[in-house]
Amino acid sequence: MSKRSDSWLALVQAVANVEIELGRLLQEQHGFGLSDYRALEVLSRSANSELRMQELAAYLQLNQSSVSRMVERLERGGLTIRDLCPDDKRGVYTVLTEKGRTRLEAARPDYEKALDEVSGKHRSSGALSAVFNAASDLPLKFDPALSQPSTGSSAADGEV
Repeated sequence: MSKRSDSWLALVQAVANVEIELGRLLQEQHGFGLSDYRALEVLSRSANSELRMQELAAYLQLNQSSVSRMVERLERGGLTIRDLCPDDKRGVYTVLTEKGRTRLEAARPDYEKALDEVSGKHRSSGALSAVFNAASDLPLKFDPALSQPSTGSSAADGEV
């Protein structure tokens, strides 16, 4: 393997280790997993705290089936609701509820603290520390078009 491949593998392993620990903490202390937390976080940052299901899937880098199951789970817990798109009755939104926002806000400090702790453990490598520092300067953007497979059409065609 090349040095670049070795570096990439080390980064992937470090991120996976951080995510395992974050997921464990969220499940034990708040009763939901890391993907659920991320979904609630993305919804809370979205206009009107709602997204089309396919947009949520794109943001989370999950397939439509996985997101449908997750949203169903969040709905059963009262953390989200589904709503029909007023312009396109075939479109379905998932909407963050007040209960969902409250649970997210309760989990956020624990998530942030755990993220600091576990990422600190994995920053012992100078290279990984540099990656964390570089990533902290990147703007956080949620652009579902960046996550969609290319269909041959473009946004200029009116199809996103």
